[in-house]
Amino acid sequence: MGVTYKYFGAPDGATAARVPISMRPEELGGDELGMGGLFTKIKPETIAAMVLTGIQGMPLHKVPPLELVVLHPDYAVVKLPMTVVDPLRGIGEESVGAAAFIWSTVPDRGGPRDAFNVYQLLHEWQDFSVRLHEAGHQPYCLVWP
Repeated sequence: MGVTYKYFGAPDGATAARVPISMRPEELGGDELGMGGLFTKIKPETIAAMVLTGIQGMPLHKVPPLELVVLHPDYAVVKLPMTVVDPLRGIGEESVGAAAFIWSTVPDRGGPRDAFNVYQLLHEWQDFSVRLHEAGHQPYCLVWP
């Protein structure tokens, strides 16, 4: 059994910290935890590296760390830097395709394996990025086994 990652938006860390307890999207003022969130087996560190190195051209060693919001015996909540979702809103198909090709060669257990899967994932993240921006939310990830 693997770890599941649920990405969602929240206006601040205090709200994000309450999410695992309630799991009620209306408390976030939107649908980020419901249909608007993302369930995936891909680690937040991998998503951050994928966007920042593949799209922004940042060296891997400069990718900022994730911020731990809650560490509980049953789950954790981490905050992703806004630099992970913001660049996705303004890029076109060519950039998405190039990043997908680059990242299709990077092994990640449980993650996408071919360029088309990575391409689809990046498009999902583009949509998620737009929703976060429109709601004024920041990106968080709920991690549980």
